[in-house]
Amino acid sequence: MADYNDNGNSSTNDEASDSLKGFGEVVKAFREHRGLSREEFAPKVCCSKHTVASVELGRRFPPPQFPELADEALDAFGVIKRAAKHVSRSNPGLATWFLRWAALEREARWLDTYECRMVPGLLQSEAYARKLFEDQIPPLSDDQIAERLTARQERQRLLTKRPNCAFSFVLEEHLFLRRMGGIEVARGLIDHVLEVGSLRNVAIQLVPLDMEGHSAMGGPMQLLETPQLERFAYCEGQESGQFISDRNTISMLQMRYGKLRSQALTPEDSADLLKRLRGAL
Repeated sequence: MADYNDNGNSSTNDEASDSLKGFGEVVKAFREHRGLSREEFAPKVCCSKHTVASVELGRRFPPPQFPELADEALDAFGVIKRAAKHVSRSNPGLATWFLRWAALEREARWLDTYECRMVPGLLQSEAYARKLFEDQIPPLSDDQIAERLTARQERQRLLTKRPNCAFSFVLEEHLFLRRMGGIEVARGLIDHVLEVGSLRNVAIQLVPLDMEGHSAMGGPMQLLETPQLERFAYCEGQESGQFISDRNTISMLQMRYGKLRSQALTPEDSADLLKRLRGAL
């Protein structure tokens, strides 16, 4: 299933698929040359044998630490590391970066999201997401809209399929005042967000319009931690995206996010505000 970023742009294409398959073939060739089974190779790259299989078959991006560990374990003379760089550059811009982020999302221990432009994809109602896709420029066909809706709903299953993953969302109040798609769509969106917010592994906090302090005026951000306790960040803009692995930058963004959570309303007060906003529609 393809993943799409919150703006509705596709994050997979033939070029990305070919590059992933090519990288997988390189890894497989070196592994077999060294006489290792996938089960024997997996501990050397801190992955399960199923992850190794998915990488070799071109079904997923390699985990961040995979290329370097694989190159060392297989004495690949730097070939695997160079091949991994080719994969990350095979489709410049937002789409490729989001595909990589989406892969990490599916395994994250926790995921923190701040958004000021639109309700994040993981929280969007079907009608709200449809309106975003219908407003896409250049315009999308009916089939493309249907495909994106299916992908969006598939991605949203993370919230219930990953009950041990802690999801935190900090959202601006004005996102729910915009009435995207009309009053009925806005009401349905609030109902959906309230329902998702009732899950034990999901915390949703609103930044009220009258809040005088704000630690994240620089824009939206996403942060996560992998099962290997590595932390990454992702920031998104108009037809552009940035995957961040620099520890200093991630530390700075985490401090901003932590401060913003303390400035925002509590989840309980946020739910009360959402109910009041719905009542005013």
